[in-house]
Amino acid sequence: MRDIVFTRSSGWIPNVIREDGELKLTLGAGADANHDPRTFTFPIGETHLAVIQEDLARHLLLWSAVLPLCDAAGTRGRLDENAAVALLDPILLSAPADVDALFQRIRWDRGRLIAHGADIDLLELGRVCAAMRAATETSNGKRAQEYHAKRRRADRGTVLGPLDTALLKYTGQYLHGATVPRRIPDAVAPALLPKVMRVIATAEQACAGMRIGRDPRRGKRATDKRDWERMATTIDAAVRRAHPELVDDAVRTVSVLMCSEAADRSRNAPMEDEEEVPGARADFGESARKTILSFTDDKGVEKKWLPDNPRTATAEFWEFVADRSAGDNEVFTIEDEEKGEGIQLHFYADSIARITTVHKGAGGSDPEYRVEYSLVDGIGAYRNLVSVFVRGGCAALEQHGAWMLDVAEFERARRRRDAR
Repeated sequence: MRDIVFTRSSGWIPNVIREDGELKLTLGAGADANHDPRTFTFPIGETHLAVIQEDLARHLLLWSAVLPLCDAAGTRGRLDENAAVALLDPILLSAPADVDALFQRIRWDRGRLIAHGADIDLLELGRVCAAMRAATETSNGKRAQEYHAKRRRADRGTVLGPLDTALLKYTGQYLHGATVPRRIPDAVAPALLPKVMRVIATAEQACAGMRIGRDPRRGKRATDKRDWERMATTIDAAVRRAHPELVDDAVRTVSVLMCSEAADRSRNAPMEDEEEVPGARADFGESARKTILSFTDDKGVEKKWLPDNPRTATAEFWEFVADRSAGDNEVFTIEDEEKGEGIQLHFYADSIARITTVHKGAGGSDPEYRVEYSLVDGIGAYRNLVSVFVRGGCAALEQHGAWMLDVAEFERARRRRDAR
């Protein structure tokens, strides 16, 4: 039989229950292996109940001290009831000076107290009882988040100025640097917004015309890391030049915003937009391909591209790669059977092979192939090579790589590159 004896309006603050005639404090904390919240209980006495009912500050201090014990229990372990019970008298019944001294020796959840209005300066001085005079029953989680964000920056030696803070708030990364950045002008004080917009304008001008392409080797929505790094470097340099007073966090949040927006534009664009490579169409004109292409992966899966397909062969191929590429599937081939030629992309080695038929098999003999290898520098180079092959065949690739017939020579070149 369980009855609620005392509860506060905020549902998360521990309640007092009577279970089988015994008073217990009960609280939710942590989660089990299925991510469901865990509930912990431990016995208390009537004198403890009286203080909990009358003194919000002591109630919150007890909660703050018990939470680390709940964390220690993990997803399956039992609460150390003896340790929890041992906190009752020192926190609820002792003099303020003794409580302050106790909190110098034990682990406690500082953020919980800050969320409930504790004076941060007094907490930092170790005067926890005095800090809790301003405690409120309602919680303000954002206040605790701001405190932890400042602590993390302070640990790195970063001190934000007003414009730094405004930029982080504008991108939504003031509290959590790992959040997806976005433009939130309403989060910035009106007096600072024009200055923020000048910094944003500097970044936009710096990356005008730049793009972040997709990287189908890593899935349909993956983007090119090199493009991202190139754009970020360009923006960082321009912003630092124009606004040298900004700290690294502020500069980074602006470049992350710009790069994220560019990556989203790429992810949301049709694959046809992605396959265009500057210069390739100029080399080989607008004439349509007349022969069938076959795409295969390392698992033996095949897809045909027909000349009457409304989509380009390059777009179809890269979509095939995005659908099929995986850690154990990193070799893709494009073959023109009619012309007897093809290319094989080795994503695991950043290399490519072009394959041409020297003699077709006759009378039961195997055909003879010429296989040449070349190193490839990133997804952008792969895109260019695929586009050139689709439009002009193996012959058109001659000027787009240092092609090596000797496998040993190629392996030496690959090792030299990887060593760099």
